[in-house]
Amino acid sequence: MTLIKSISGIRGTIGGRTGSNLTPIDAVKFAAAYGTWLKKDRNKEKYRVVVGRDARISGEMIQELVMNTLIGMGIHVIDLGLSTTPTVEVAVPLEHADGGIILTASHNPKQWNALKLLNSKGEFLNGVEGEKILNYADTEDFDFAEVDDLGQKTINEAYIDIHIDEVLALDLVDVGAIKAAKFKVVVDGVNSTGGIAIPRLLEELGVQAVKLYCTPNGEFPHNPEPLKEHLGDICKLVVEENADFGIVVDPDVDRLAFIDEKGEMFGEEYTLVACADYVLGETKGNTVSNLSSSRALRDITRKHGGEYYAAAVGEVNVVDKMKEVDAVIGGEGNGGIIYPSSHYGRDSLVGTALFLTHLAKLKMSVSALKESYPPYFMSKQKIQLTPELDVDDLLKKIADKYANEDISTIDGVKIDFENHWVHLRKSNTEPIIRIYTEASTQEDADRIANEMIHEIKQVAGI
Repeated sequence: MTLIKSISGIRGTIGGRTGSNLTPIDAVKFAAAYGTWLKKDRNKEKYRVVVGRDARISGEMIQELVMNTLIGMGIHVIDLGLSTTPTVEVAVPLEHADGGIILTASHNPKQWNALKLLNSKGEFLNGVEGEKILNYADTEDFDFAEVDDLGQKTINEAYIDIHIDEVLALDLVDVGAIKAAKFKVVVDGVNSTGGIAIPRLLEELGVQAVKLYCTPNGEFPHNPEPLKEHLGDICKLVVEENADFGIVVDPDVDRLAFIDEKGEMFGEEYTLVACADYVLGETKGNTVSNLSSSRALRDITRKHGGEYYAAAVGEVNVVDKMKEVDAVIGGEGNGGIIYPSSHYGRDSLVGTALFLTHLAKLKMSVSALKESYPPYFMSKQKIQLTPELDVDDLLKKIADKYANEDISTIDGVKIDFENHWVHLRKSNTEPIIRIYTEASTQEDADRIANEMIHEIKQVAGI
């Protein structure tokens, strides 16, 4: 069982002992630390926090603990109930709130949950803010409200619909073109809140939705990370239904993957590439993705006359870089679309609407669209960490070995070779080292990844 404390929040498995897992006591302590930071940072008389959750089984329990802790600190809570990460992000500024908390462990299996923390803009906290919260949690320096000063709770379950209205109002979302295309789409909502939000969005866009695993009961029917090896059911159903394509989201709906009409993966890396291709064709500008994302975004950006920039892995790092270079679109290669005209957060609803518009205007199949993009193939592997392994020293040894190559160490070690790249980094959310490679064929990407895993094990003596 695991508890991971990081600047982006607290993530752990349900049950077990306090301090080693995400127990009710840990949830209360971290919520109190967030409330303490909020009150010291904002320094005002009244405070408001938006709280929502995905559909995982522990969600309601954790949400009640978190909300009542904030209420006990004199903070007013807006309870969105079942929601999505981007929906909470949209709700924070609309509610003029001081922050937000999403109860979700994103792509992790059902035994996991987490508190994702937002600032008053509905964006993830930066490193300095996150460190302050961790310090408050460690010292337990909390000050709770007296009885007459307790906070209150307001329930507002309309925000998924409000979020959809915001998406439909975006200038580059052409509702008329999408309706005219008469698309038929299969949706895998992994029995979480994507099963609520995505079909509602498609209905408003005139798209026929075939629902697969769209009951928000938290019983994930497959590993919830939207990777090829987990998506056999939707790949089969797209072909059986003669659908135009399939849509897959993770439990909190900030990662988006597509299945083409042949039942083949479009590739989660190409979600951002396709959306950026459309946006850049309408709005000239720059793009940003993280170091573990495909070179295809760089190629598409340059084709449209823009500049591509890389950021460290993590949504807050990508957002910071996007603001710095005034990017018109960005995100992460795991299917996360960040479109500033909507908000600075990964949003599968926005990504779906942009992709549908792109497809409707091009009048081409999803497989043909994929063929039009530069062919890159990635391998995503991982090595389980052991307590005695010094990851920083290990990565330094790898960097030293390849010092003559094009190396970035802003986030782990990325080695850019002429025809491929390798990125090694310690995960922020799991006790693993991630090994990402990209090459011109899948065979080469897999071979390079396996060679690097062997090399890492040799260096580490494992």
